[in-house]
Amino acid sequence: MALRPIVPADEGLLREIYADAIETQTRALYSEQQVRAWSALAWLPGVLDRTLREGCGWISGDDAAFAIRDPRDRLALLYCRGRAARQGHAGALLDRIEADAADEGVTCLRTEASQCSRSLLERRGWTVVAPETIAIAGVMFERYRMERLLRHSRS
Repeated sequence: MALRPIVPADEGLLREIYADAIETQTRALYSEQQVRAWSALAWLPGVLDRTLREGCGWISGDDAAFAIRDPRDRLALLYCRGRAARQGHAGALLDRIEADAADEGVTCLRTEASQCSRSLLERRGWTVVAPETIAIAGVMFERYRMERLLRHSRS
């Protein structure tokens, strides 16, 4: 699967993918109120701005999915449009993000996973550290702090 580095001009596209992923794939696990609160974050000023501008990441060549590390030892965002779900985008992005981190000497990646991404990450060797409850726009969500030990590449 072709991936390309995220560039500043991708910010609007990344927000579109983020909102689409939530609106098309989360309704079986989240209430309508949760879906609305979460997807609205894509467009609220200041919420994703720094991560989208300063994070390091990749986007699939067909603009279907993206992943960003921010800071370098944290998978901050991993989102895929509903039309492209279960087609290998997340796996390819995770392979690249994990390889980049290992190449930079990161020994452990961490993230906060939604109910949607928890099982994907667990299948790929991530482990749950602890569940946690957060509020988005006053709406409660359960998510999972997770981590993945990395093998370093030989340089």
